[in-house]
Amino acid sequence: MAVVVPRELLTDWTPKDKTRQARIVGLDAFGELFENFQHTAWRLETRRRYASDELTDTYARFLRGETPVWDLDTPWSRTIREKTTGGAIVARVRIVDAPPTDGQRYLTAHAEKNEALGEDIRNLSRQDAEALRLPAEDFWLFDSRLVALLRFDGDDNLVDVELITEPAEVVRYAMVRDAAWHQAVPYRQFAAEPGE
Repeated sequence: MAVVVPRELLTDWTPKDKTRQARIVGLDAFGELFENFQHTAWRLETRRRYASDELTDTYARFLRGETPVWDLDTPWSRTIREKTTGGAIVARVRIVDAPPTDGQRYLTAHAEKNEALGEDIRNLSRQDAEALRLPAEDFWLFDSRLVALLRFDGDDNLVDVELITEPAEVVRYAMVRDAAWHQAVPYRQFAAEPGE
């Protein structure tokens, strides 16, 4: 009797070469992941700065000491709000240095927008992240089955995304998520703590 095994199952569960082929997608295909996930989208943010933030009016206002005015009607905002009001979970842990960089301080302020869209934003000190041996990788974990590893150039620009579906690797990233989430604190609490 023959058994038909789906190709995806073979790809994910068969022995791997030490030099697996990375599945790289562009930023448009990456954006579609947010429209298509079903239950959870979780991110670890480890960088000290993001070049894309520095190009925004809100970043310039923040550096001038003004309160940024957040646009809650961008395509990204509408997608995330639709997902969270529909019951999906969108959450992040942001690693923050002591003292925080301008980019990290901006992201702490930006968390107000994230929260308004229904996201759960938490922070973790770099020292605690290192004690937990968290990887210095930015990634999104979608529905605990797909990892989107964000790849940046030397100038902190997001250039493309590597998609990872191998179960052992997805489990490893889920363990990172669990460790980070357990130790992280809500961003408002983190911002209020002395020395942060």
